[in-house]
Amino acid sequence: MSVNKEHKEFHALDLNEGWVQPEAYKENVQEKILAGSLDEVARTGSRTRLLRFGPGVFTKKPFVHDYWEEVYLLSGDLTVGNDENGNGGEAFAPNTYACRPPGAVHGPFKSTGGCLLLEIHYYDPA
Repeated sequence: MSVNKEHKEFHALDLNEGWVQPEAYKENVQEKILAGSLDEVARTGSRTRLLRFGPGVFTKKPFVHDYWEEVYLLSGDLTVGNDENGNGGEAFAPNTYACRPPGAVHGPFKSTGGCLLLEIHYYDPA
């Protein structure tokens, strides 16, 4: 199985540069791709990224996608399952983890103080 990731040894990450807004999110959510790429049209590949939510960010609708997703909350706070106004849901602290198969409905999400997530996305081999 090819995962489309380059060989990278330990190196310092610049957490001030290289952030972009992913298409699935509105303002004040940014991603930084660490390795690999994911082709959602061809349903191939694998990527590892950091995703950060700014303070007060919340999404309004659940997410669902056709690839595996592993998520580790590195820092900050993350609430899962809030309503369209950002109320309710289950709060999580750092050092929590989720592994979601393709088709799993998840979210919406909010963060009161902001958070940083490590995410790994990949497709099953053909």
